[in-house]
Amino acid sequence: MDKTLASPLIALALCMGAGASASAIGNDPLDAATNSAIKSKFSKLMELANKHDFKALHEMFWQSPSALLVAKSAIPSEGNWAGFWGNEAIDQKLHDIGTSGPVLLEPDYAKLKVVGLTNDVAESYVPINITVSYAGQDGTARPFLMIINWLRIGDDWKVASEIILPVPPAPAPKD
Repeated sequence: MDKTLASPLIALALCMGAGASASAIGNDPLDAATNSAIKSKFSKLMELANKHDFKALHEMFWQSPSALLVAKSAIPSEGNWAGFWGNEAIDQKLHDIGTSGPVLLEPDYAKLKVVGLTNDVAESYVPINITVSYAGQDGTARPFLMIINWLRIGDDWKVASEIILPVPPAPAPKD
């Protein structure tokens, strides 16, 4: 198995096992202070993204070839949305998006949820409106879901994966 794929798969399996045992007893492994710290890190991430501070954004991510950003692709061979693995690819994608025109991320902070999967792994979820003109998008604010896996590195929390999913329009009502 490819080493770049093995690492995330092993981490996911470990997280799923630990998450299942934590949910079986109904306790979040993170205390309120840690949960609050991750929410603050999320707010900082949004602030830096809206400022296009690429150097500071780089520092927010786990420094690993297994770090992941899922975002809109500009290259047809990658598909409409793709995974960008490793810090160099993430940095390039964030730079491409941020320099393509206006970009504004507006999360619904009232719906921001952070859940500890283990003492060292957490996941955040938030509905978010994103205004962007990258890769054929027209600069109109559109709804997305942002799911981030956070990894404790020493005393800090880093983004291990950031998955941005477009929310499809509601189906038309049937007559």
